[in-house]
Amino acid sequence: MADMTERNRAESPDADTELPGTRKTTRRGGGDPATRGRTTIADGVVEKIAGLAARDVLGVHAMGSGLSRTFGAVRDRVPGGTKSVSRGVKAEVGEVQTALDLEIVVEYGVSIGDVARAVRENVIAAVERMTGLEVVEVNIAVSDVKLPEEEEEEPETRLQ
Repeated sequence: MADMTERNRAESPDADTELPGTRKTTRRGGGDPATRGRTTIADGVVEKIAGLAARDVLGVHAMGSGLSRTFGAVRDRVPGGTKSVSRGVKAEVGEVQTALDLEIVVEYGVSIGDVARAVRENVIAAVERMTGLEVVEVNIAVSDVKLPEEEEEEPETRLQ
């Protein structure tokens, strides 16, 4: 009889039904734990990642327009103020994709096309690796060129 019960349970399309004299096993959750719930990533997170990745490219002197750099320099000098790594970066983040707009200042003498290409590659690699989002576009606006004889308004530290 025990043989018959086991065979019927295996052949039954609803193998989880409770049979007399047996205990129903309950499954907890619903599959892979990684698929239980939703992860959202704020625009500011992507902006910080992109800002740090862009600043890491040789030939990028600063990020943002002249006005935003001026305000940023003032903010950086205020006690307790923090450096804005997302200055010059605007991100639009969806559920699975993101698009970025960057405004950079390049150093005099570098190839703007090469710097833009390197920034784009570095930003895409960093954002996709850290967030898992697909970067659909990185628009780069070069707002200024840092000339060698210009006074340094704000020294930007390069991450090593």
